[in-house]
Amino acid sequence: MLTLVRGGMGGTETYAQALTEQLALSSAVRAEAFLPASARGFSRGIPERLVQRLNGGPGTRQRLLQMAKITARSGDLRRKMAEADVVHYPFTVALPAPSSGQAAVQTLHDVQHLDLPHLFSKSELIYRHKFYEGFAKRADAVITISHFAKQRMVDRLGLDPARIFVAHLGVDTDRYVPNLGPRENFVLYPARGWPHKNHARLVTAVEIARKTVPGLRLVLTGGGLDQLGDLPDWVDRKGFVDQSELQDLYRAAAALIFPSLYEGFGLPPLEAMASGCPVAVSREGSLPEIVGRAAVQFDPHEPAAIAGAIIEAIRRTDELQAAGVLRAKEFTWESCREAHVQAYSAAVQNRR
Repeated sequence: MLTLVRGGMGGTETYAQALTEQLALSSAVRAEAFLPASARGFSRGIPERLVQRLNGGPGTRQRLLQMAKITARSGDLRRKMAEADVVHYPFTVALPAPSSGQAAVQTLHDVQHLDLPHLFSKSELIYRHKFYEGFAKRADAVITISHFAKQRMVDRLGLDPARIFVAHLGVDTDRYVPNLGPRENFVLYPARGWPHKNHARLVTAVEIARKTVPGLRLVLTGGGLDQLGDLPDWVDRKGFVDQSELQDLYRAAAALIFPSLYEGFGLPPLEAMASGCPVAVSREGSLPEIVGRAAVQFDPHEPAAIAGAIIEAIRRTDELQAAGVLRAKEFTWESCREAHVQAYSAAVQNRR
């Protein structure tokens, strides 16, 4: 996980950290994490091997500089990894490359850059083409996080479906305890300020919904929200919040609204459902696969449709709370771990 930039990689951090916790409990795998020294303590339960002077950032230029440092030290890093049967890259970028005798597993969360290229800069498209697509075609196994994402990889990259393992993400129901009591008059959207997250249409939609739900507020969390520009005074731009504060917001919000144009999985709707929060999600990407019938679904391109879904989710609070709590219990980190163990075993077999 040498390309990890803490706080700058969205839900992939939640996934990678939960995976380290689960691998520590596995009797089938003995795992250790290679991390930048700045990410000390990221892993939960498995030993960490810290690498100094890897201070990258979320921008393309910063990532490339970090990757150049990793490449310059690849010989030493490979020697330290020499005992491993499998090298797994949960943050997709395969650096340092594994030794010739080692099986390699890549987590490829989605191929959004191929489906929505207009949302990416030229440099980002080149970066993903080289470091995402190139290695996916060579890896002994690829892990992805939804059946939707797997199908897009088959369609877009021509990958053998037998080499792709779906590991749905999970939710820890011990940490996300449902509140089935009174809720506050705000809707919540926890998402970084990336273009595909569709914030502008959401703000317009909430303005429409406020005509039916007086005083309704919108609470935004996540990094990169400053780039959204000026917002109405009924929008609370909280920025990055810690896990405990996010849990409190899930338990208090009138509804979680998730208008994303593209998701490989979409963890916040699942966390919200586990917290007893009514949920409304976009019909795009993997989101229908994840929420099933336990959430309101809408067209994210139409602000009026988003507004209608907000109003409907609030109106159906009791029904959606009960359905959401049950749906969330179907997604466990233990199941996610077992899918990874299967991928590791298959990768080793593919090497023989």
